Parts: sequence; structure tokens; C-alpha cells
Amino acid sequence: MNLRARKETLIGAALVAFAAALWGMDGIILTPKLYNLNVWFVVFILHAVPFLFMNLFLYKRYKYFKYLNRIEILSLFLVAVFGGAIGTWAIVKALFLVHFKSLSIVVLLQKLQPVFAIVLAHFFLKEPLKKNFLLWGSIALLGGYFLTFGLQLPHIDHHRNTIYAALYAVLAAFSFGASTVFSKKLLHKLDFITATFFRYAATTLVTFIIVILTGHLMDFNQMTPQNWLIVFIIALTSGSVAIFIYYYGLKKINAMLATIMELFFPITAILLDYFVNHQRLSIVQWISAAVMIFAIIQINRTTD
Repeated sequence: MNLRARKETLIGAALVAFAAALWGMDGIILTPKLYNLNVWFVVFILHAVPFLFMNLFLYKRYKYFKYLNRIEILSLFLVAVFGGAIGTWAIVKALFLVHFKSLSIVVLLQKLQPVFAIVLAHFFLKEPLKKNFLLWGSIALLGGYFLTFGLQLPHIDHHRNTIYAALYAVLAAFSFGASTVFSKKLLHKLDFITATFFRYAATTLVTFIIVILTGHLMDFNQMTPQNWLIVFIIALTSGSVAIFIYYYGLKKINAMLATIMELFFPITAILLDYFVNHQRLSIVQWISAAVMIFAIIQINRTTD
């Protein structure tokens, strides 16, 4: 590898790591600060504000919409429903349920996304399952279980919120995995900037309809100055900006290195959860987290 290629790889790896760290910060410090608001309203506002911000620079991208066929428009809608609406709603719901306790567990469970993405790609895109995927996928899911409950059996009375939060986190992982699959249809036609812009537009529209139907459109009245500050910080860091940084870095490195750099997501979450919320994982949970992440790396290795 020549000096220029090495420099490009280093820049790409640093950008992916930085974007992943921003997402880890979001899950521990930022989004939980919006707990006083309705979850669907939070999902709406977290997409609407970045979308309005993006319009200042990307309004000329609207012209590309006319080049999408029906299948691609359907894919865009499904990306908005799964990756934007359901996925974000589920992870925000999970973070609110634990109320500053075990936040890093919720964030770590979201890392199961590749397992669901590969399975869904197999069924919907007819992509073959690679060697040992079932083995590593099963290990990842088992690691997720022990990460959540340790060596204890879950008791509904004592672990009600933890169980629900874990289920919502897994639903988020499934939804983001589904979004990845449907995004492949879009990325055949659109560059990642236009695809992200359209995704935020579609998600804003979908969640706008949901907050109207659920009667939460007027929740703007409940937003405090701190809420607005957090929303704008998310918009300028872990929201659309982090996605652009991530994809820009991803173009410069291979998938395996990207997977390793993405570990800054759970690492940042665990460290911040410890230093900010004084929450720590048990030895069993540390081992389970390591096993789960190692299995995810192996899954990505088998799909290169």
C-alpha cells in the first residue's frame, strides 16, 4: 500500500470511528434527555429538524426523485418505515424504559443488526448465507441474552422494564437490518447523500402522519429549552451529520476495517454509561458483550 492509499485508509477509519462514537454518545447522553416527551413525537422531531437543515444545502436533490421507479419508491417507503420510524421508535422506547439504567446494554443489543440484515437479504434479495453464518449468528444472539440478564433467569416482576427494553432494542436491530436490505435497492440508483436526504424526507412524512393520528402534534408546547438544545445537538452531531461522515469514511476502507472501527460505538457507550451514569457491567456481561461483538465481526468477515 502506497503512502497516499495508507493516508486515505487512515482518514476513512478515523471518520467511521468518529461517527460510531457520536452514535454511542447519542444513546447514553443525548436521546435519554428527551424522556419527558412522547416517543413518536421524539422520532418525528429528530428527523424533521435535520431534514429542514439539509434542505438548506440539498434542495436541488429533489429532481432525482422523478428517476425512481415504483419498486425504488416502495423501497424508500420501507426504509423510512423500518429504519426511520419503527427502528428509531424502538430504540428510543428502549432507552426511555431503562431510564438511565443499563443504557449501554440497550445500545449493545442494537449491534445485532447485521444478523437480521443478512437473514433478510437471504429471503428478500436471494443472497446466499455464507459459511458458518448460522453458528456465529446463534452465538451473537446467545451473547445478547447473557449481556441482558447475566446468569440469572429473567423474572417478569423484577426485570419487566429490562425485558421490554431488550425486546425493543432487538426490534430496533431487526428494523435497522431491514432498512439496510431495502436501502440496497435505492443505492443502485442514488448516491448516499441523496438517498439519506430522501430517507429523512420520507421518515419525516411518515412520522408526521403518526403524530397527527396519535394526537401528539401539539407536543411542541411541551418542549423545554433543554429539549430544543438536545434536538439541535443531535441534528448537528449524531443525526444526519454522523451518517454523512460515516458513509464518506466508508468509501475509503473495506468492510472488515469498518466493522472494527464501528466498535467505537459500543465502547463509547460503555465508557460514557460508566462515567456519566455510574453504571457498570458485571464480569458475565463483559464476557457476553465481547463474545457478541466477536461473533458480529466473524459474521462480517464471512460476508466479505
